Amino acid sequence: MSSASEAPPPPFTPGRFAGRTAIVTGAGSGIGRATALRLAREGARVVAADIAADRLEQLTAEFPDLDLHPVTGDITTDEGLEAVMAAAGDRVDALANVAGIMDAFLPPAEVDDATWERVFAVNLTAPMRLTRAVLPLMLAAGGGAIVNVSSEASLRASASGVAYTASKHAVNGLTKSTAVFYKGDGIRANAVAPGPVATQIEAPFKSQHAAGVLGPLMQTMIPPVASADQLAATITWLLSDDASNVNGAILPSDGGWSAI
Repeated sequence: MSSASEAPPPPFTPGRFAGRTAIVTGAGSGIGRATALRLAREGARVVAADIAADRLEQLTAEFPDLDLHPVTGDITTDEGLEAVMAAAGDRVDALANVAGIMDAFLPPAEVDDATWERVFAVNLTAPMRLTRAVLPLMLAAGGGAIVNVSSEASLRASASGVAYTASKHAVNGLTKSTAVFYKGDGIRANAVAPGPVATQIEAPFKSQHAAGVLGPLMQTMIPPVASADQLAATITWLLSDDASNVNGAILPSDGGWSAI
């Protein structure tokens, strides 16, 4: 996804996250970067996690006055998870599980085990493990908010390949289950389902069959590409007290694609 809509970046709400600690994965680029910056600009102490050290270095160098704490590592590993939690300390008020990877639009007959396992590790297992890690801290603090980045592919089968589609359907289940189990403890869990967004995620068609089936649908149905800042605004709203009555929702932020 490369071109974004012409909508200006949504305005910030100064001080909305003052005194709070937030974790953002995939913070080196795209939606994760925009979310980390927006949270920090609204007063949060942000643990910015990404697998790419150079992107995190660029982020903190570009915004030295923001309270950003970079953590380089693979969040699918024990070491990566432990590094994120160590940087967060003994309190986490907000978790944005943004990191994700695509699956080359491979259909069921063509998907390989390595692609399936890596997509699920990044898109589902890592968010589950981070959720499991922050929940005791949120319970001790009497509340918190979690937002998982799902996808339009969690609402339909014509937006990606089988591994990505299945993983994002499962992200919705993780989100709703978390919301149900902890709704009485001041903890909210929601998901954002983006449509096309201008990010650095590579999404090549490696299947001629998929290109023949999905290509025509995408040409006629996909709305204009959104900016990462637009998605960050949706995510931070759900993490904020402004969304205090929203729990267990799968919120499309897709320019109306889900209404077609």
